[in-house]
Amino acid sequence: MRVVFFGTPQFAVPTLQQLLDAPEVEVVAVVSQPDRRRGRGNQVSASPVKALAIAHDLPVWQPERLRRDPEVLSQLQQTQADAFVVVAYGQLLPAEVLAMPRLGCINVHGSLLPAYRGAAPIQWSLINGDRETGIVTMQMDVGMDTGPMLLRWTTPIALDDNSQSLGDRLATAGADLLLQTLRQLDQGQLTATPQNEAEATYARLLQKEDFQLSWDQSALELHNRIRGLYPGASLPVQGDRLKVLASLPLGLGLPLSAAYADWQDWQPDLAAQPGTVLAIAKSLGPIVATCEGALLLLQVQPAGRKPLSGWDWANGLRLQEGLSLLE
Repeated sequence: MRVVFFGTPQFAVPTLQQLLDAPEVEVVAVVSQPDRRRGRGNQVSASPVKALAIAHDLPVWQPERLRRDPEVLSQLQQTQADAFVVVAYGQLLPAEVLAMPRLGCINVHGSLLPAYRGAAPIQWSLINGDRETGIVTMQMDVGMDTGPMLLRWTTPIALDDNSQSLGDRLATAGADLLLQTLRQLDQGQLTATPQNEAEATYARLLQKEDFQLSWDQSALELHNRIRGLYPGASLPVQGDRLKVLASLPLGLGLPLSAAYADWQDWQPDLAAQPGTVLAIAKSLGPIVATCEGALLLLQVQPAGRKPLSGWDWANGLRLQEGLSLLE
């Protein structure tokens, strides 16, 4: 089976690797987004997908706009591929590309469609506090994640999952599901199921302001945003912004893991103003009042510094019960 792979970020890498390892698949080319400035040094670098493709001596095409690049469109036609596989590529495919391969264009999407169509399904499922998510493979059409569905895989979302841990799990599962999808399609064993438009929701692109959190939000909302926006969400602390990388909502009756069993029935001071340190959990970190419940800061990153445990950060600042982090 001849395949052209479309993808850009790390999430797409396991699927490309799975295709490269499959004896019945020949990856003939890779299409990825143009090189961008990335990382702390803001240096121009290749996408993770391009890096893997180059390591395997595959041709890589990087059109700025696929539909407006006649050279790449011609090259795609000449591949005579059986399928185009698309995983977090970053551009919609025009109708002429969708019609090229024998088995069509197959997308691996990180949500249980029709929920969370769009660019950030993993992040928004966490931000919204969902208890379950998954992977869907679908036959692409000209819309954004609107095509008929092929196979699906589900997984529960744990209270301590974040966008990285959940994304890694979904990426691995998506790679397996994609290979199953191709094999069954090739054997004529799959029937696509149309999506229910009435149930469709959208996962919009994240904006800078989404990462600016406030102590006036509830502990559960803050926790869900911290893990969904990992590692970029921040809260105001003493006139600056503090990145919070890991947290735990307390005082809401949520089931906690054994590691935090001592805090299962802990109740915050309901009269405390949001942003007030209510306690210092030994070896864990500070517990801070919110508008509902309290937030245990397990890992933080002060501006210009490396990540610290909440315990080390609290000790370094000599935080004490009753202190307002807003002053």
